[in-house]
Amino acid sequence: MPLLTLDEYIDLAERAHGHLCAGQILGVRMGIYGLSLLGLDDPRGAHRKRLVTYVEIDRCATDAIGVVTGCRLGKRALKFLDFGKMAATFCDLETGRAVRVVALETSKARAAECYPDLSPVSRQQMAAYRELPDAELFSHEWVRVRIGADDLPGYKGERVFCAQCGERVNFNRHLGELCRACAGARYYEPVGAGH
Repeated sequence: MPLLTLDEYIDLAERAHGHLCAGQILGVRMGIYGLSLLGLDDPRGAHRKRLVTYVEIDRCATDAIGVVTGCRLGKRALKFLDFGKMAATFCDLETGRAVRVVALETSKARAAECYPDLSPVSRQQMAAYRELPDAELFSHEWVRVRIGADDLPGYKGERVFCAQCGERVNFNRHLGELCRACAGARYYEPVGAGH
């Protein structure tokens, strides 16, 4: 299925995310821009196994980028790196080319210039982000991303059991005989039954 229109993507993003906001529109535009720079026009069809996308923030735009690219965490084609930046890197696995796209902070001021009578600010941004040229919304740079075999979509790797907790660990995400949590990288603290 080739690229859709901007309005079609915005509609899909709104449904997937649960509401429409400036971040959604910016994410749709970012996804379309990244794909166009790579020359991929069928990300959910013929090109779906060629694309891996790294997102650097867990905000509304990330959901919209997934809608445009077809990349999903569950397919191992969407990678989240918590850098806190409104940025995404689009990687073409077939050619090895990758482009990192960053939302320009100046786009907010441009939105206010374009729509000074709209309020709140989010309405200014939503209107402007639909029509500003890519160059006023984003910067981009060509980058190299080394994606290991165990990070590729479809990878079927060894599964091991943690020697301490007994839980299964996939995709070589263990440290020696321990899962990352038991090795000290736990994001949670066990408190016991019934708490």
